Amino acid sequence: MPIYEAVLLFRPQLSDAEIAGLVERSKKMISTEGGEVLSEDRWGRRKLTFPIEHCRESYYYYLKFKSPPGLVVRLDGQWRLQEPILRSMIVRQEERKTKVKSKSKVKAP
Repeated sequence: MPIYEAVLLFRPQLSDAEIAGLVERSKKMISTEGGEVLSEDRWGRRKLTFPIEHCRESYYYYLKFKSPPGLVVRLDGQWRLQEPILRSMIVRQEERKTKVKSKSKVKAP
C-alpha cells in the first residue's frame, strides 16, 4: 500500500476537543477501510499568509498513513464537505530509490 501525507487546516474558533474529534473520525475511517495511521502531529495555531474564508489564523494538523488509493479520494471529498476544515492537502510519499556506491579499492603506496 502506498504511503500518504495529509495536512489539515482547521478553523481557529474550534476547541481542542472538537479538533480531536474530527481527527479521530478521519483516523477511524482510515483504519476501517484497511489503512493504517503511521504518525500524526499537531502543529498548532499558525498565522496564514493570506486570509482563507476571512480567517487569518488556522490550526494545523499532520497525518501520515498507508491506505488503498480509493480511500484517498473519499477522504479528500469528506474533508472538502466539512465546514470546520478550511483546507486539506494529501500527497503520496515517493519511495526512495537509493543506489549503493561500490567502494573502489585504493592501494596504499
